[in-house]
Amino acid sequence: MENTKREEWNNPQGYGVENKRVLAGILAIVLGALGIHKFYLGYTKEGIIQLILGFMFGIGGLIGIVEGILYLLKTDEEFYQTYQIGYKGWF
Repeated sequence: MENTKREEWNNPQGYGVENKRVLAGILAIVLGALGIHKFYLGYTKEGIIQLILGFMFGIGGLIGIVEGILYLLKTDEEFYQTYQIGYKGWF
């Protein structure tokens, strides 16, 4: 039997596609220095840059915290349009 239950709380209204806002925000805050949230959103180049910044200069974690807060403060629709459709790599 197929499971048809969906997590509607994390999907933008009217789009019917996956919205990654909550998990990306949490990953950014917890593992921001590693750039895991960038890789999760499909931003490989930005993830590598953040990983390097995190290890070499220590500012990758600060960037992650700021981005995580920004992700979580946006509505589902704003996040979807900005980061999943618009492919905005930084802030």
